[in-house]
This record gives sequence, C-alpha cells and structure tokens, in this order.
Amino acid sequence: MQEQIACFFYDYYEVFGFNETAAKYLNMFTLLIIALCVIYFVDKIITKTLRVASVRIAEHTKSPFDDLLLANKVPRNVAHIFPLILALNLLPIIFADFGYIESPVRKLLQVTFIVLVLWIVRSVLHTIEDFLKTLPSLRDKPIDSYIQVFMIFAWIVGAFAAIAVFTNLSIIKFITGFGAASAIILLIFKDTILGFVASIQVSINDMVRIGDWITFEKYGADGDVVEINLATVKVQNFDNTITTIPTYAMISDSFKNWRGMKNSDGRRIKRHLMIKQDSIKYLTPEDVERLKDVQLISSYLAGMQEKLDKYNTENNVDKTLLLNGRNLTNIGVFRKYIQTYLENHSAINKDMLLMARQLQPTTQGVPLEVYAFSKDKRWENYEYVMSDLFDHFLAAVPFFELEIFELPSSKTFKA
Repeated sequence: MQEQIACFFYDYYEVFGFNETAAKYLNMFTLLIIALCVIYFVDKIITKTLRVASVRIAEHTKSPFDDLLLANKVPRNVAHIFPLILALNLLPIIFADFGYIESPVRKLLQVTFIVLVLWIVRSVLHTIEDFLKTLPSLRDKPIDSYIQVFMIFAWIVGAFAAIAVFTNLSIIKFITGFGAASAIILLIFKDTILGFVASIQVSINDMVRIGDWITFEKYGADGDVVEINLATVKVQNFDNTITTIPTYAMISDSFKNWRGMKNSDGRRIKRHLMIKQDSIKYLTPEDVERLKDVQLISSYLAGMQEKLDKYNTENNVDKTLLLNGRNLTNIGVFRKYIQTYLENHSAINKDMLLMARQLQPTTQGVPLEVYAFSKDKRWENYEYVMSDLFDHFLAAVPFFELEIFELPSSKTFKA
C-alpha cells in the first residue's frame, strides 16, 4: 500500500514527459506538501478537541488541578504528539526514493519528539508545583527546588537520548561511556549539586520557609523570604530591594530566622538606660518622703521604709551616717519604678519574662536594662510601644535625681 501511494504521483509525472530523476523529485515534493497539510490539520483538530474536552471536564470538577493543567497548556502539548507520530509514519512514503534524506529527517523528528516529551513533563511538573502551592500545609515549603531537580534530571536524560539518536548508539551504552566524564560533570554542576543537597536539608530541618523574616548579615539581607529554589533563596528586604542568597549558604553560614518570634506570644524589648555613676546615691528620709508622691511606688516605699527602720533599730545602727545599716538608693528605687510601670502597662505581656535589671558598670556608666515582651509583634506597633516606654523612663530619670550619660558636645567644652 505504501509503495502504491509513493509511486502514484511518480507515474503521473512520467506521463507528462518528465525524466525519471525529475519525476522522483516532483513526486517527493508533492507528497511532502500533502503530508504537511494533513499533519497541520490533524494537529489543529486534535488540539481543538482535547482543549474543548479538557475545559468541559474542568468545569464539572471541584479540584483546581485540571484548571492548572489547562493554565500550563498540558492538553495542547499532548495534542502535538499525534501529528508527530503521523509524520514519522509518513516518512517512508515521502522519501521512498531518497533514503539518504529520510535518515536525517527521521533523526530530527525523533529529537523533536524527545523535546516535546520533555516539554510535556515540564508542563505537568509546573502544574503539580502550582497545585501543591495551593495547599496550606505546603505553601511555605521549597517546592521549586524539587521541581527544578526533576527537570534537570529529565533534561539530562533527554540530552542523552538525543545524542544517542544522532550517534546511532543505545542510550545505555552512551551513559556507560559518559560515566568516564563524571568528574567533569561534578565540577560543572557543583553549585547545582550543593544547592540540591542544601534545599533538602533546609526542607527536612525546617530551617526557612517562604514568608519567613530572616536576617543574614553576611549578604546584607533583612526581610521576608519570597522564593526558595534549587540555587538561590530570594529575600525581599524592608527597603523593597531583593537580596539573592545561595541556598547552600543557609546551612554553611549563620542567619537569624524571626519565625519563632512571630509564633510566640510577644516580641522582646531589650534596651538599657546608661546612668551616670556619680549621680547614684543613698536616699535620705526626706528623699523617701518626696518620692512617696509617685503613686506607682508609694506603697513599696512605705513598706520598705518600715522594714529598714525596724532592721536598723534592732541592730542599733548609727544612722547619722547614711552608709551604715540598710538604705534605699535612688537607682534601686528607680529600677523598682520601671519594674512596676512595666507590670501595669497594657501593651506588655505579663505572662512572659519581665524585669528591670542592672548590668555591669562600664566606662560610660551603669546600664539599667529593660527586659520585657510587647504583646503586639507588628514592627511599627512594636517600635511605638518601645519608644513610648523609653520616652517615659527618660523623662522620669530626673525625679530620682539621676542623670543619663552622654558624651560631651562642643557646647559643653565651651561652657
């Protein structure tokens, strides 16, 4: 049957007086044009049919997966397989008298078939990726990395198959011979291999997710993770710039992930006031009476004064000198005031660690540190709460006859 079709136009051209060679060429071109037209219309019909069928199926299903298949053009790519198979079957008919042309054309079509299969695999993988990202439990996972690994593997296999087609070698023999060059492959794909291993470790250890706020000083990153793929992690900084970090750097270097803070019940406030050492003193009875007007610590001062007076009386302490016995200090009372103020502040989480503590004295003074947790973890509100607290503490310092240390300015030297 194939021979009859192949010779149909050949006999027709001979009738019109064309010589044998010319008749063969005209026969081949005529069959080629007819075959291209048939393949084109078959491709259009199958593509249209598959698309319409896919749309109707997608309309009657609740799952978004089939909608994503359409969005990634999987039916259209699959439809191209059938015309390509038809073209391969028509080659013996078209090039019946030109075997030397049929061979390279067949190889070219076979390679095209391999590329088409890879394109279909790519569309399916992208569909799976988009579908998995719609699931809440997988939305923050580095799915891009795994999809890229599968695609790299598929392209490598496809490249081997294409080379095997052109060299007339079986793919097994080609891969076996290619093993000798594995060292070069490892060198070329070093970053890809490192990124693949790192992405697996990052995922398994849950070190970073999409949406996490991370700080990576080495790369100048301070913002939210927007993408995790095989080679890089993209961070959108708070100034809206993008920082790209190698994926393997996430396991080889140290970075800070703020996810724990976001998942906790508060955001830490850790800041200190630097008190001048020469402003620290014992409180006289007159000082204590004056500070009793401060409502937050009035009951504390009354109780402590009674307790200290009782101790000093029982131990016959000579109070003509304040150093003797037990006494209140202005920095100690101020520290108690800060503690009480924090305990009564509505923006502070009372269920988490809360304290005002004194740190080791330095050449600049005595640090009095506030350690507490804000209920509101949003950056702008957190900064407002912290600023509001320290506005109050800085303004309260003179009431306790304390001073804040600061380096002298040019005006100080002039004075």
